[in-house]
Amino acid sequence: MTRCAVMGTGSWGTVFAMILADAGCEVTLWGRRQELVDAIDRDHVNRDYLPELTLPAGIRATTDAAAALAGADFAVLSVPSQTLRDNLALWAPLIEPQTALVSLMKGVELGTVKRMSEVIAEVAGVGPERVVVVSGPNLAGEIANRQPAATVVACADEEVAKRFQKACHTPYFRPYTNTDVVGCELGGAVKNVIGLAVGMANGMGLGDNTKATLITRGLAETTRLGLVLGADPHTFAGLAGMGDLVATCSSPLSRNNTFGTNLGRGMTLAETIAATSQTAEGVKSCESVLDLARRNGVEMPIVEAVVDVVHKGRPTQEVLKGLMARSAKPERR
Repeated sequence: MTRCAVMGTGSWGTVFAMILADAGCEVTLWGRRQELVDAIDRDHVNRDYLPELTLPAGIRATTDAAAALAGADFAVLSVPSQTLRDNLALWAPLIEPQTALVSLMKGVELGTVKRMSEVIAEVAGVGPERVVVVSGPNLAGEIANRQPAATVVACADEEVAKRFQKACHTPYFRPYTNTDVVGCELGGAVKNVIGLAVGMANGMGLGDNTKATLITRGLAETTRLGLVLGADPHTFAGLAGMGDLVATCSSPLSRNNTFGTNLGRGMTLAETIAATSQTAEGVKSCESVLDLARRNGVEMPIVEAVVDVVHKGRPTQEVLKGLMARSAKPERR
């Protein structure tokens, strides 16, 4: 039986633990807070994030990282992307040589502009054949109800990707494999930023033409960055690109979309953060994505506009006028 440790008890980590258990894996869920872990063990419910979901009885929860990671075939990392480095530095000495590390995170690290797989490789000291990325249109609230969904399991080693594909394949969750780790990660990270932009448009009362424009031009920006960094352009037309982007930009279950909507309605950044119970990765990653783009000479005007609103306090209407007033170009650019 495949043994999996899921490090993180947020909504996506908890739902992914359910997926793995439903696929027949032995699953241990690690959490920081003793009271939450005890409730998961005792009642099979994560009351903080998914109070209506009854988890499979076989899932064990613990605050002991060493116990969670012991003998694991896969360590599934599900923490906010900007906390990965510090968390993994504590866990790395506990990770055994046979364990592959799986990233559920969609972000780019501030300062270093490293993708999550790069942070994992650096901090854990593992090669690319031991780093797996999961990315796709995976809204946790829908999958918690076991509604059909698909995802991409990416790894430089296709055999490792296939092993994890098998470990998380259920009647309602269909994983596809890919070796384009760069493209899958960029699709997941940038779509959070575009989700903020579409949310802002929604909050401003703008219609579907505006949102469709932001989605398609946001995908163009993502693809431009991906090509410079060596990604396969076909990835951005698939689940980890367009699929994830559509789900994030169209669903009220998306944290980034909801966060942007509140900003578009006129709430301040502080007010929006106070009203948000879970991490909206795009809020911090918009700065690191823009930094990454600038370091590589890639123009990303929508990402830049989001940074202007979120971190520079510029009014959404003013930023929108600036986007529309940019010099006209052929669509292929």
